[in-house]
Amino acid sequence: MRKYGKRIIIATAVVLPILILLSLSPSSADETGIPRLALSDGLKIATQDSRVMKIAAFSKDMAAQDINIALSRYFPSVNAQASYTMLAYQPGAIFGANKVPTSNQDFPSYGVSFHQTLFDFFARESLYKASRESFELSQRDIFRTKNIIALEFVNAYLTLLESDQMIIVGQKEVEALQSHSRMALDLFDAGTITRNDLLQAEVRLSDARQRLLTLKNLRSLYASTINKILVRPLNQPVTPVEPSEVILPLPILEKAWEAAAINRPEIKITDHELRINELKENAKKSEFLPSLFAQGGYDYTKNQYQVHEDNWSIVFGLKFNIFNGGATKAELSKLKLRSEQIREDRNRITDDIKLEVERYYLDEKSAAENTLATKEAVTQAAENLRINRVRYEEGVGTATDVLDAISLLILAERNHYKATYDMKRAHAGLLYATGEDLTISYK
Repeated sequence: MRKYGKRIIIATAVVLPILILLSLSPSSADETGIPRLALSDGLKIATQDSRVMKIAAFSKDMAAQDINIALSRYFPSVNAQASYTMLAYQPGAIFGANKVPTSNQDFPSYGVSFHQTLFDFFARESLYKASRESFELSQRDIFRTKNIIALEFVNAYLTLLESDQMIIVGQKEVEALQSHSRMALDLFDAGTITRNDLLQAEVRLSDARQRLLTLKNLRSLYASTINKILVRPLNQPVTPVEPSEVILPLPILEKAWEAAAINRPEIKITDHELRINELKENAKKSEFLPSLFAQGGYDYTKNQYQVHEDNWSIVFGLKFNIFNGGATKAELSKLKLRSEQIREDRNRITDDIKLEVERYYLDEKSAAENTLATKEAVTQAAENLRINRVRYEEGVGTATDVLDAISLLILAERNHYKATYDMKRAHAGLLYATGEDLTISYK
């Protein structure tokens, strides 16, 4: 009976894991006709078709129109007007005993006028430059949004891959416990063990099946998350492909900080905001100085009593705001305070980014060390299971020893995969934190 049990153990330990791996291998996705989704392809779709990206694109288009609005200040404003007047009494003047009409009682009139600012101490130039800075800011914001979406997708993609590995581990646990249950049943039938050992194996098997079902449900949720990012039906099947990128050794933390200070769009956005506010300050200061303008036009009023019914005009003038209740001074003070606020906010953002870089840096470093440690633990746990199975078959060990050995092996494999994908997620986070373009990094 022991030899029979030993053959079962060997067959189960060798054949069943192979069947599990074959059933979950990437080739099965091809057989079912479900197309694979590479990380680079998913990133391209996510950053191009995302609703968030489309919303951000509107901001860029609106900023482009702000440039046109700023340019319009360099051109004259032209207005046209037309009217028809009907009077109750005909206008006239008294010359001694005579009454002389001065206008028709009913008459049409129309005209065209223009106004052109000639010089305003560079206010228009400052506002135009501010609109250009706003356009650059919108482009930085689009890049920031794109990188956030890319990081979200990479994390979701790696989580789905981790979930697939966890399901494989869960199925291995079920198969190992099934093998142990069959062996325990044979030993029980032979009278070698008590019924308690058999019941213990069946309870562990039931618990493992429940955990496997939970893992599969979580896998469906993770796939739906990816479909949401890709703007696809939530229930569309997703078959991820393990990326083959090579994770380079960690740089020096100070170098990562320097790269983040140069590349992070949030810092560049605050620089653009500061520049925009300073240009608005210059434009506001010009209101303390006079502006030179020209205006003119053409007017026609039907009046048979006038020498000329129509006339052309042009006026050169100087406009100067002498007093407006201190509003201009208050607005200028407000802009100066806003500049100080932006500078302080930039310092805060810089500190937050440095902290973010350090967090991802330490996470990747810790996960890399854990990956090596758990890899060795998996080897040791597999050997421990082999020894306890042999001891149990020979009647020396206990069922608890075998079940604990199975649990230790499954725990070691789960910890290994968790550490592996934690490292990959931390690496993606570090790339994002230092301002790298994730769509290029994961090509």
